[in-house]
Amino acid sequence: MSNQQWSSKLGFVLAAAGSAIGLGAIWKFPYMAGSNGGSIFLLLFILFTVLIAGPILLAEFVIGRRGKADAVTTFKKLAPGTAWPFIGIIGTIIAIIILSFYSVVGGWILSYLWRSMTGGLTGLTQEEYGGLFESIIANPVEVLVAQALFMIITIWVVQSGIQNGIERASKIMMPALFIMFIVLAIRSLTLDGAMEGLEYLFVPDWSYFDSNTMLLALGQSFFALSVGVSVMITYASYLKDQDNLGRSTASVAILNIVISLLAGIVIFPAVFALGFEPGEGPGLVFVVLPAIFNELAFGGVFMFVFLVLLLFATLTSAFSILEIVTATFSRGQDDKRKKYAWISGIIIFIVGLPSALSFGVFSDVTIAGYIMFDFADYITSSFGLPLGALLISLFVGYKLKKEDVFGELSKGAGGTYGWMTVWYTLIKVVAPVGIILIFLDKMRELL
Repeated sequence: MSNQQWSSKLGFVLAAAGSAIGLGAIWKFPYMAGSNGGSIFLLLFILFTVLIAGPILLAEFVIGRRGKADAVTTFKKLAPGTAWPFIGIIGTIIAIIILSFYSVVGGWILSYLWRSMTGGLTGLTQEEYGGLFESIIANPVEVLVAQALFMIITIWVVQSGIQNGIERASKIMMPALFIMFIVLAIRSLTLDGAMEGLEYLFVPDWSYFDSNTMLLALGQSFFALSVGVSVMITYASYLKDQDNLGRSTASVAILNIVISLLAGIVIFPAVFALGFEPGEGPGLVFVVLPAIFNELAFGGVFMFVFLVLLLFATLTSAFSILEIVTATFSRGQDDKRKKYAWISGIIIFIVGLPSALSFGVFSDVTIAGYIMFDFADYITSSFGLPLGALLISLFVGYKLKKEDVFGELSKGAGGTYGWMTVWYTLIKVVAPVGIILIFLDKMRELL
């Protein structure tokens, strides 16, 4: 068994929030909301975070602290002689695939950050920003060097362990992220015409309320909270028994929603004020935002700050994903953590090579019509995460004994326990039904 532990509840909450608040909240949420009605998507995203993704996050916390080991070992301890440990194996595989393309995006951020520092992002037209992005992602040398550098940073932090590595980094990065986002939000709100962006984000347009928007918002709630990949099972295994799981879950979910809201407040007022379209898609950060910042006073400074913020958020998520794989390989042997962190990181880098090169050298290589980068994203977001989340909800709802689950929830808690019954119903009924709807929708798309 590993001797790793969080030094404090705050350290755990910030690290868990850092895992959840990555590209999902800052990069993916704004363009998903922009393409799907803004306020309606936001409303559904919050609703599903509270009713489905949040409860599953707590379920992962329960499993992790009860098992006090990596995900695979935890399921073997809690359900010996069964096929349930396969959940941990699935989670590790999904984690490898996610970080393999996630690190590619991390490399893009580093490329942009370098250009921001050297003045390469100022004075271009909107069309030139689009051309710059395309030239960067198509350059095999640049994308591979940047991806490798991103992975080296991630490995260097994770190899140092929980308190000295992940927790220490998160305690610096997460508060800095909040401060930078608040500064950017204030700047965005001072623009002429910013109120139109706020209306788009907060005043409902019910014409977008349909099953497609509901399912997309449900999928975003999984992606944003990192549920279904056993990240939080591994993180919770380092928790002390006196830490209250319910309050920790609420803190992580609220922080995630707040950062998503701030991302919308940063981006949409600026988009509307400067005449851009909210539905620009994934290029919102890398193409539209540089053009927006270029038109602002001190735009170069604000662009640099935003890229640093985005790098912080991406790294904190990368730490948690690499931790899953490292913990699975090291199996609690702390003296071998450094070795397995490097082995895991190198494997993930190699797995990510096709994704890194899929916009250039491998642009003609496709699977089911997707280039390698898009296929890795699609297979994990549309199938891997929902499958993992479904199995976790079923495991806690139907395999673990109710008294054991409630006993874990009661540690460090005080007062009434009525909320536990409500949560238990969400895990046994609401969450599985919601996840199955995602699968049915994806099957409909394929048929």
